[in-house]
Amino acid sequence: MTLMETKDVLALSASIFTVLQFLAGVLVCKKYIRNGTTGDSSCLAFITCFMSCSLWLRYGVLIGDLFIVSVNIFGTVLQICYMIIYILYSVKGPTIVKQFIVAICFVLLIYFYSIYQEDKVLAAKHIGFLSCSLTVLFFASPMISLVQVIKVKSTESLPFPIIIASMIVSCQWFAYGCLLGDQFIQIPNFMGCVLSGFQLSLFLIYPSKRTDQASYFI
Repeated sequence: MTLMETKDVLALSASIFTVLQFLAGVLVCKKYIRNGTTGDSSCLAFITCFMSCSLWLRYGVLIGDLFIVSVNIFGTVLQICYMIIYILYSVKGPTIVKQFIVAICFVLLIYFYSIYQEDKVLAAKHIGFLSCSLTVLFFASPMISLVQVIKVKSTESLPFPIIIASMIVSCQWFAYGCLLGDQFIQIPNFMGCVLSGFQLSLFLIYPSKRTDQASYFI
C-alpha cells in the first residue's frame, strides 16, 4: 500500500468514526425531548463543536482536503440541528439564542476574513490555529465534571461512550496529521488523545457499578 493509499484509508476511517462521534448528540437530544427540558445541562459542547466544525470546514477548503471538508459539512449541519432542539427545550431559550447568534457571527467574520485575505496560505494558518484551539476546548469540555468525579469518587457523570469515541477519533486524526505533516491537525488531536486517556483512567481509579455503566448506552 502506498503512502497516498494509507492516508486515504486512514482519513476515511477517521471520518467514519468522527461522524459516529457527532451522532452521539442524538442520544442527548433524545433525552431532552423525552424529559421535555434540557434541565441544567450546558450547550457549551454544541456551540463549541459547531464553531469547530465550521472553521475546520473552511480550513479543509483552503488546503484542498476533501475528507476534512466532507466530515465537517456533516458536523456543522448536525450541530445546528442539535442547537435548534436545545433552544426549543431550554428554559433559557432567549439567552441561548443570543449565544448561538454570537457564535454564528464569529464564524461568518472568520469566513469573510479568509475570503478577502489575498494570502490564502496565511489565511489557512490563522484559521488552522483557531480550529486547533476550539478543538482542544471541545475535547476538554467533559473535564468540567472532574471536580464532581473526584469529590464523589464516581465516574457516573462522565460520558463513557463519548470519551471512548473521542480517543479513537483523536488517535486516527493525529496519525493522519502526522502523515500530512500538518501541525494544526496534529496538535489538537494529540491533546485529545491525552485528555481522553486521562478521563478513561478515572474509570479505573473510580469504577462505577455495572448498572451505571450500562446506563450510558441507554
